[in-house]
Amino acid sequence: MTTDTAEHLLSFPMRWAVTPAWPCWSETLGMTLPLRPSDPVGSSAPLGAVTLRVLLEAAVASGASDLHLRAGSPPLVRVDGQLLPLALPSLTAPEAEALVDSALPRERDRVAYATDQECDFALDMPGVGRFRGNAYRARGAAAAVLRHVREVVPSIDELGLPGVVRDLAALETGLVVVAGPTGCGKSTTLASMVDAINAERRCHILTIEDPIEYLHAERMATLSQREVHTDTGSFATALRAGLRQDPDVILVGEIRDLETLRTALQAAETGHLVLASLHARTAPDAVNRMIDMFPVDEQRQARTTIAESLQGVVSQRLVQTADAAGRVVVLEVLVTTARVRDIIRDPEAEVPLIDIIAEGQYYGMRTFQQDLVRLVMAGRVEKDAAEAIVAQPADFNVALKRAGYIRSGVAKLEGVGR
Repeated sequence: MTTDTAEHLLSFPMRWAVTPAWPCWSETLGMTLPLRPSDPVGSSAPLGAVTLRVLLEAAVASGASDLHLRAGSPPLVRVDGQLLPLALPSLTAPEAEALVDSALPRERDRVAYATDQECDFALDMPGVGRFRGNAYRARGAAAAVLRHVREVVPSIDELGLPGVVRDLAALETGLVVVAGPTGCGKSTTLASMVDAINAERRCHILTIEDPIEYLHAERMATLSQREVHTDTGSFATALRAGLRQDPDVILVGEIRDLETLRTALQAAETGHLVLASLHARTAPDAVNRMIDMFPVDEQRQARTTIAESLQGVVSQRLVQTADAAGRVVVLEVLVTTARVRDIIRDPEAEVPLIDIIAEGQYYGMRTFQQDLVRLVMAGRVEKDAAEAIVAQPADFNVALKRAGYIRSGVAKLEGVGR
């Protein structure tokens, strides 16, 4: 795709791939530009001339993580967390239907969409990239969101993740949870951890994903990547069967239900390293959500099981960098020390987990507030952007003042690092 062609579709300045001063997060960071589209279109061309391929090429070229298609709205792309329209008219219902239909090449996906009015799918478009998506209906009309999946697995260092993440990936047994809201890069962090294991251990890594996002080339490890609805019926089914497939490491794309959680804990208890994602805002929330999945009469035993099996929680969010060149990851890390295990076991514990995290820097622990203070002091994140995502803005401002923050400039801390 030429610059002129891409800009015809974009209603905003294009952000071409650059090497940022700091490691930053974008689903498309470091991607090469796609090939010239087979159907180049100018800003005055009718919408009917635009194919799904052209829209996806424009999305990738603009550095977007997602493409939104919905009747009654022009195609939208998400760049650094912001939804921006392409320079095209709003989609009509037939146009949206045709685009969504072209995104579902497999008959199984078409049947699921026709039956359930929604479906998850994966799309591999040669010359453009791989995408995971969801097709659905809104006000009776077709709609879809497609997320661009990077083909090169980023390393832990390339993502700017701290050493404690590598330490957790190096464990032989136990459960490691990566938590956060949708779109915060959980899958990318898990992929980087699998990549680290793949580079250093002769072992069998089994991944269960919906859909498969990153394709791992075998290095030292042997990998079995299974996709839900393609290679297996469900996470729980694949996980149960996986225990009989001689795995050393198991990646669970998402813990969605109690059955999956039970089996993941069983795998961790029986000598496997289990890496899993979970929707939770903070590290303590992730622990509480796992406990709350169990029936009330089982929660005391569940606390004991989780305390014994859990090795750590990495909770993350993405926030825009100060130079607006991308997004940087903000972490809260819980490492399961003996004291943490005691608190998880005891529902009446007087000391909250967040206090233990705040005091656990020796073990690599950190709270979101501590990590945001570090990023603001290093000049990587603006104070206002950080303040917008902390739970207690007043406490955050006090912590900044104690760290020597000066509003009119950036005061850097001695020894501040990852």
